[in-house]
Amino acid sequence: MTRFLRPALPALTVGIAGLAALLLGFWSTAQSSTVGMVSTWGVPLARLVVDLSLATVIGSVVLALWALTPGTPAHRRALNLAALASFLVTVFSLVTLLFTYMKVSQQGFSTSPEFGDGLAFFVTSIGLGQAWLAVLLISAAATILLYATSNQTALFFVGLLALSALLPLALQGHAAGSVGHGMAVTGLGIHLVFVSVWLGGLVALAVIRSACTAQEFSDYARRYSSLALISFIAVASSGVISAWLRLGSLANLATPYGILVVAKTLILIALGILGAWQRTRALDRLTAQPRGGFAWLVAVELALLGAATGLGQALSRTAPPLAQVATGAFTPAQILTGESLPPELTLVRYLTQWQIDPLWLLVCGFGIFFYIAGVVRLRRRGDAWPWYRSVLWTLGLLLLFYITSGGVNVYEHFLFSAHMAAHMALGMMVPIFLVVGAPVTLVMRAVNKRSDGSRGSREWILLAVHSRFGRLISHPLVATVIFVGSLWIFYYTSILRWAITDHIGHEWMVIHFLLAGYLFVQSLIGIDPGPSRFSYPLRLVQLFAAMTVHAFFGLAIMSGSGLLLADWFGAMGRTWGETPLVDQQAGGAIAWSVGEIPSVVLAVVIAMQWSRNEGRIAKRLDRKAENDDDADLKAYNDMLGGLASRD
Repeated sequence: MTRFLRPALPALTVGIAGLAALLLGFWSTAQSSTVGMVSTWGVPLARLVVDLSLATVIGSVVLALWALTPGTPAHRRALNLAALASFLVTVFSLVTLLFTYMKVSQQGFSTSPEFGDGLAFFVTSIGLGQAWLAVLLISAAATILLYATSNQTALFFVGLLALSALLPLALQGHAAGSVGHGMAVTGLGIHLVFVSVWLGGLVALAVIRSACTAQEFSDYARRYSSLALISFIAVASSGVISAWLRLGSLANLATPYGILVVAKTLILIALGILGAWQRTRALDRLTAQPRGGFAWLVAVELALLGAATGLGQALSRTAPPLAQVATGAFTPAQILTGESLPPELTLVRYLTQWQIDPLWLLVCGFGIFFYIAGVVRLRRRGDAWPWYRSVLWTLGLLLLFYITSGGVNVYEHFLFSAHMAAHMALGMMVPIFLVVGAPVTLVMRAVNKRSDGSRGSREWILLAVHSRFGRLISHPLVATVIFVGSLWIFYYTSILRWAITDHIGHEWMVIHFLLAGYLFVQSLIGIDPGPSRFSYPLRLVQLFAAMTVHAFFGLAIMSGSGLLLADWFGAMGRTWGETPLVDQQAGGAIAWSVGEIPSVVLAVVIAMQWSRNEGRIAKRLDRKAENDDDADLKAYNDMLGGLASRD
């Protein structure tokens, strides 16, 4: 019996702590219900099981992909844990769906046709029901695939499928209808993802402990510790943003919602202290003493993480002190975007207005930190790295942060010209800085190669670069088609509406144009390894062909007499600035004119690389001539002499 219960102890620890925190949260906020005990306690308890189980799925898969050696007993146990947890997500998603419908419809469970018809309408036509149906279907598919998958690459895509179950959850609760909707949803999504990696990874680490040697467990724990540190930073930053959106002021910390925020903050601080102690002290003792104190450390951390999850559930069902929906008469801009119309656009406001996107704040922050850390590692090893690459990489990510969080981000939902400026910067300016930074080359040189068959950052990046799909989309011809073709497809199809009106679509737009521009620039002036590039003369032809199509696109927008998304940009109710059509034509002018500046830069860089390449070829031929006493020239002269003698 003890042997059977031992692997389940980590999950039981998390569950008990989460349940206790959830009950305490409800007691402290004096929750009441008009629909009975089932909906009052059934929904949050079932949701707690879903959250903890889904975190276990994601954390176990991430640990298997990042830390564990495929084919080992530890790897198989982690996948079995993920499959079992995914099954629990499926079951309790169904339970939560039923309880939620009972609460919304205010009727008890019944087998009558009326109950079934109402439930069917709830899951097909109501957003909340659709969200839980999506979680149910995703987790059911993930359960089957987790039982059937052992290949690491296939497991990566199964992990993405399981991770997508967090999206419907992020769109529920306070974030769904809050002021600052985009920031709230992104912050909650980041919070859920990294809490899942942190909590689920720790559960998986505890479960696999008896299935590996002391040295293996030491290696796995160190790798997990890096994931936990990243997760701590992401959870802390997203939590601060989310809490501030709902509190609004420090005085609201005295409210029931604020008390729960303070409690969760204290738990987070305690987890940070535990994590620091683990990285500096406990990990060094694992190889010699794999048991004992470290087990208690894991148990305490699991309990705290479970308690934080329970408090999170209590927070999601507690009214925040700051109104999450705008009150009073709605302006057209508020009806369309959920945000108030910003003040009239000026150059100063372009530089001073901010709307932080938590996702890109983390991406840019981590990108700069890990790049500089790689350079420092090379320097300490005595290897050189060009200083200008570090500067350009940093500038590129700072520009990316400004575009996604600065004045351009504030105004791009209201002005087509601001949207086009963001698009041009993402697709044509930021990639030049990032490509010259040569991040893949830095990873290859700075990150040590794993020798135990597991895949770290170096192995995953090189796998992506050298995969068939990676070689296909980075081929110069394909990259050019993606770069210029997506312009026309994006702006003259319904994709534009999705990217403008939906926050998820907006994030997809940023990622797509950033990657499309990166692939195009990489095919022209890239330093990192990749498929064969065109010769330098053909690269200039490739650039000029792309820029010609790009210029035609800008001219088409400039000369257009019809307003794109007229029911959006034409219905904002702006009392300042140009008319929507004139603003759209200005956006076309930005696409035509601003796009030419990076083109000139790329042409100059190609010419410089061409010149340097010719110089290297000349030097190589000179060295060869010195070594073989101009053998090629003598052979050529002998051939000419032979032809002359025959004549």
